[in-house]
Amino acid sequence: MENKTDNKSKFSLTFLLLTVLFCVCLIVSNLMEIKTVSLGPLTITAGFMVFPISYILNDCIVEIYGFARARLVIWLGFAMNLLASLLLQMAVWLPGSAEWTGQDAMALVFGAAPRIFVASFTAFLCGSMVNAYVMSRMRTKAGGGGSFSLRAVVSTLWGESVDSAIFFPIAFGGLLEWSDIGALIITQAVLKTVYEILILPVTLRVVQWLRNHEGATVVDDSSSLTSWWKFYDVH
Repeated sequence: MENKTDNKSKFSLTFLLLTVLFCVCLIVSNLMEIKTVSLGPLTITAGFMVFPISYILNDCIVEIYGFARARLVIWLGFAMNLLASLLLQMAVWLPGSAEWTGQDAMALVFGAAPRIFVASFTAFLCGSMVNAYVMSRMRTKAGGGGSFSLRAVVSTLWGESVDSAIFFPIAFGGLLEWSDIGALIITQAVLKTVYEILILPVTLRVVQWLRNHEGATVVDDSSSLTSWWKFYDVH
């Protein structure tokens, strides 16, 4: 059950736009993962610039609309990303015409190995759910108040840590030394959390605007945080 400050049961246009933006950022970040970028002494993927935005949107949705709707958005993001990946795989598998010369390049960009595919989707789902759960749990324990900034940073650190701890062992176990995999897990979690901190002033403004625009927020109770596997149970 959830304690609501109003009797709204329909999705607002703002919520729907946030959901679309979440799904687009998730899909685009995965498409950008193929490119590596030099960041000083570090090498990251281009998707690093977009993927953390999904966590920031996740934080905003949990803060304003509650865990149940955040869970819905996460499952929708998972489903839309899966659909996009399957359609791209179908495009790669289709035989090209005699004039088509970009098959190798297309397969390189869109033809993700099954191992990477499984690692990416499992890591996203678990990491995003943990992020939303920690965010909502901290707010519940604070009685609906407390510091949004603290919740945003702590939930991101937890979510990104889980994401990295799942992705890298599945994707690179047996291919890289475990010490290197451990370093990658720590580096990715820390960098993405730093990203969250740097962009926090913008996030705070967005959350404040959402509070004023929606006119109500949802504060979860403990029982509503146990059904993370459900796709949708908002009434």
